[in-house]
Amino acid sequence: MRTVDVVEARDRMEALLDEIEQGAEVLITRHEKAVARLVPIQRNFDREAARRAAEGLWKASENLSLGEGLTIRELIEEGRM
Repeated sequence: MRTVDVVEARDRMEALLDEIEQGAEVLITRHEKAVARLVPIQRNFDREAARRAAEGLWKASENLSLGEGLTIRELIEEGRM
């Protein structure tokens, strides 16, 4: 990931956008602290693939057990999650 300061980003925004369109990511800093990350937008979101992935996770979790009588709340309170 390329890092540029805010002044360079302002002066070269069009060139940076060209790079980002090609898949690059750019971290913008101000006073050497990261303030923003420019990334390409996700194109062609595959809703069907996302649905299948969610169904797979749901199906995989059907046979999981926390153990006899345990709840997620109890595990959190015990500091185990």
